[in-house]
Amino acid sequence: MALELEIKNQLAEYLNLLESDIEIKVSAGSDSISEDLVRFIEEVSSLSDKITVEKELLPRTPSFQICKKGEGKGVTFAGIPLGHEFNSFVLALLQVSGRPPRIEEKVQEKIKALKGDYQFETYISLSCHNCPEVVQALNAISVLNPGVTHTMIDGAAFQKEAEDRNVLAVPAVYLNGEFFGGGRMDLEEFLQKLDAPVEAEGINEKEPFDVLVVGGGPAGASAAIYSARKGIRTGIVAERFGGQVLETLGIENLIGTKYTEGPKLAQSLEEHVNAYDVDIIKGQRAKGLKKKDLIEVELESGGTLKSRTVILSTGARWRKVNVPGEEEFKNKGVAYCPHCDGPLFKGKRVAVIGGGNSGIEAAIDLAGVAEHVTVLEFMPELKADAILQTHLSSLPNVTVYKNVQTKEITGTNKVNGITFSNRENGEEKHLELEGVFVQIGLVPNTDWLGDTLTRNRIGEITIDNHNNTSAAGVFAAGDCTDSPYKQIIISMGSGANAALSAFDYLIRSEA
Repeated sequence: MALELEIKNQLAEYLNLLESDIEIKVSAGSDSISEDLVRFIEEVSSLSDKITVEKELLPRTPSFQICKKGEGKGVTFAGIPLGHEFNSFVLALLQVSGRPPRIEEKVQEKIKALKGDYQFETYISLSCHNCPEVVQALNAISVLNPGVTHTMIDGAAFQKEAEDRNVLAVPAVYLNGEFFGGGRMDLEEFLQKLDAPVEAEGINEKEPFDVLVVGGGPAGASAAIYSARKGIRTGIVAERFGGQVLETLGIENLIGTKYTEGPKLAQSLEEHVNAYDVDIIKGQRAKGLKKKDLIEVELESGGTLKSRTVILSTGARWRKVNVPGEEEFKNKGVAYCPHCDGPLFKGKRVAVIGGGNSGIEAAIDLAGVAEHVTVLEFMPELKADAILQTHLSSLPNVTVYKNVQTKEITGTNKVNGITFSNRENGEEKHLELEGVFVQIGLVPNTDWLGDTLTRNRIGEITIDNHNNTSAAGVFAAGDCTDSPYKQIIISMGSGANAALSAFDYLIRSEA
């Protein structure tokens, strides 16, 4: 395994930033992955005279541990951190050497104050675009607190171990041998779960905003930037930046950008908002909206933010099929991200529910690793683009059932099958399989609004061409609205439109 010249050159530049000497302890056997890992580490170490390599038996083979020279504790990678985890590897090298993580001071203080021993293990797949945030967060925590260790485990390299622990979705985090949590989590969420929450300072004491944006996806970021550029007091409150974009892998239709990936775009959105005078409040979820003299946004943490205008850009989440077994076996065979979890189903039988573009793309991807893929489509015909259907039909290990309704996902401690019925004659069929991927679109994150605003039958906020909602001074943008097309670029434009409309409303209110 050889690194490409361009990657080697970039890595060499990063390694010039090492603060002190580091040691990489390698535990390797005679298997092919071990051989590739040894070559990988040797190639990396050849790029810097601050890196030495030693052989040492670690709890897992193949694996390696990055330590500061002379210290016994470090960050461990069980597997070869390529793909989406290569950045995690580079950051670990720099941070272990003494280069401080880019974390707010108050968050660092919370991490350093953690008491006790925390042994974290994270199962990942190298194709997972959600995993690096979790790996990088736990690596940073382990660097800052001597009582914390972290090991990244490639589920494909340690497939039997992952199966023994019933790891069927990544990232899957274990703490001291017990399951801790799954899915994307950031530093604030880890600290929250460890009973050391980073509280937003003085939420109730904040002066009212001119524009308060709720949600940190493409629409919210665009709205915040356009508002701040008008020179008015702007705030943005969100659980995290990126929203549904964080669940998106390749993005090829963002005009002016030939290709990017969801997490990279999310990072760019946050950096762009940070370039303006915007009061950013992260790790907070809205739970209520009230229209008084000012508009009040109530938060689940108990705080309340006030503003003259509000732009709602809370986005959407994966739609569930809502059948018996779906919730019970979530992360135990029921999954929503084929890019993240697909490698865990190598050589197994899986089903994809949904015949739109996302469903057929998922089936095509999964067909490359799974023994067999079954596609279940509710309508009489697939809805995916013709080019995707043509590709799908060429694959020998894919079966498509159309005009069928999913009835139940079965299993004991994990998925073992799916039952569906023919919508024309009612005939039921049961398939034995190990995984079910649900790909049936999105549902808007608007439940928290109740009847305070007019929403359509599927919960989308009704807006006009100026992004006005049914409440004066309240605007909405992006995938949480009844906009007919759910696209990143449309959400960005929608956010800009809402911000301009909010500014116009403020001007007219002062007149």
